[in-house]
Amino acid sequence: MAQGPTAAPIRAELPPLASMSIAEAARAVAERRLPPVETWNPPHCGHSDMRIARDGTWYHGGTPIGRPALVQLFATVLRREPDGRFVLVTPAEKLDIDVEDAPLVAVEVKSEGSGEDRKLLFRLATDELVIAGPGHPLRFAHDQDGSPRPYLHVRGRIGNGIEALVARNAFYDLAEWALAEQAEGRPVGLWSGGAFFAFPA
Repeated sequence: MAQGPTAAPIRAELPPLASMSIAEAARAVAERRLPPVETWNPPHCGHSDMRIARDGTWYHGGTPIGRPALVQLFATVLRREPDGRFVLVTPAEKLDIDVEDAPLVAVEVKSEGSGEDRKLLFRLATDELVIAGPGHPLRFAHDQDGSPRPYLHVRGRIGNGIEALVARNAFYDLAEWALAEQAEGRPVGLWSGGAFFAFPA
């Protein structure tokens, strides 16, 4: 891309999720300034020759991008268009990028509180933090073998924005907490940030 984003530089790696409180995470989320990609309307300049594989690996020209900081940078200028296409966008240009499933992956989750007071904090592979709730809902689809495939809304318009696939280890944590807390006659699921997310039957 001809011109990089105008966001602040990628910060140093965050401390381990287990050592962070939800309040500390909320402050970190509030302090992070993403570029205003939704307000940019540059000309479409073709394809970036990039794709994001189903497992969340970013490729350029068929080769995996090995620098995490570069992937983090590209992720900040990722946008989903109204027609469902994904693009990398700067004030100067807009380039298509192929996405096989979700563009991001939630690799870790931490729970704080219980019942309706619970908050679920997710860390993405790009080191971004997201607290699930009404503005960042969890949804469930099904894999080809029928197993649940959970997604977390990260940014953009709900239903057509940027989502993260919840990695299997993080989903197992969610399922364990949900089953431990299930009340008789009620659906299996978890609260986070004041919203209840039911798991598929």
